[in-house]
Amino acid sequence: MSADWQGAGFGLYIHWPFCLAKCPYCDFNSHVSRAVDHGAWRKALIAEMRHMRALTGPRALDTVFFGGGTPSLMEPATVAALIDEAGRLWRLAGGAEITLEANPTSAEAGKFADYAAAGVNRLSLGVQALDDADLKALGRRHSVAEAEAAFGIAREAFARVSFDLIYARMGQTAAAWEAELARALTMAVDHFSLYQLTIEPGTRFGELYDLGKLKVPEDDAAAEMYELTQAMTAAAGLPAYEVSNHARPGAESRHNLVYWRHGDYAGIGPGAHGRLTLPDGGPDGRRVATVTARAPGDWLAAVGERGHAVVEQTTVDRQDQATEYMLMAMRLAEGADLARYERLSGAAIDAARIAGLAGDGLVLQTGDRLAATARGRIVLNRVLAELLA
Repeated sequence: MSADWQGAGFGLYIHWPFCLAKCPYCDFNSHVSRAVDHGAWRKALIAEMRHMRALTGPRALDTVFFGGGTPSLMEPATVAALIDEAGRLWRLAGGAEITLEANPTSAEAGKFADYAAAGVNRLSLGVQALDDADLKALGRRHSVAEAEAAFGIAREAFARVSFDLIYARMGQTAAAWEAELARALTMAVDHFSLYQLTIEPGTRFGELYDLGKLKVPEDDAAAEMYELTQAMTAAAGLPAYEVSNHARPGAESRHNLVYWRHGDYAGIGPGAHGRLTLPDGGPDGRRVATVTARAPGDWLAAVGERGHAVVEQTTVDRQDQATEYMLMAMRLAEGADLARYERLSGAAIDAARIAGLAGDGLVLQTGDRLAATARGRIVLNRVLAELLA
């Protein structure tokens, strides 16, 4: 039997940790730095990529994703060198998806054509809001006009462009979100990531929230915005294919689908995570979870010393693989393959639990395929807790 990951594919995630400013809602591994030695970082990222290739052996690479931080602060020559090295180490699959996250400032938009020439074929724009006052409150460094101009430039450079928006923002009403999303839907976008604002511990917003100085919409109002989002995107031909992601058919993020379908992915750069099936565990291989050093300075020093900065590499047993698969796959509209879960775990999910959730209108089973209904996705944590109890 082929290794389990092969049905979902193999991706490479490259983390660029630097930003010009830290957004107050962001809990990602991002660091403000105005002086970056691009040559040193290019060399180190390539070194860690080579370490990952030594672990995986030869295979086809389906997707590459430059995330951050702010990858659009990278020099296009660095992006080109990393894509070229990835293709040399692994075989780039035909039509491989290569995505770069970008901020829509005019300075960064000026590099879009160079990124396309480097091999990037999909851009993900961090727009976040189509309201200038809210952009300022979110700590963003662009205006609505800049975002719309950047989207137009991106459309000329790339065949595929996505952008992110955050809703249930401070003081936002359902009517205001409806108008904003309607405006976004006029922009001929084929993929949206639409997230509810969450207040994360350790962020500036988290501090303000704890002090009572930041208010977000109540749960009922946020739920109304979520339901508006589902209805409006579906009517526009961009239904939710995942809890927070919407696309025209065929425009889904193939890299993110590697995660959600429980494929393999190598993670390089500070704080990157990976899941790799190594060829030393029999016909199915041995799946490991990798984590790299989080602080940029620590990561760079470790790579300089030993060629990589992996600080954790732990074997993921079959039951944990099965649980991870369900946690991710049930986020998708297509749902999970119960037969695959059983192959991984060695035991089927209790049919009575499925029947109970189906009776409550929260899941739908079709053959071996189990998916959350629209109602079920709203309470997905409850659904998963009952399935995996």
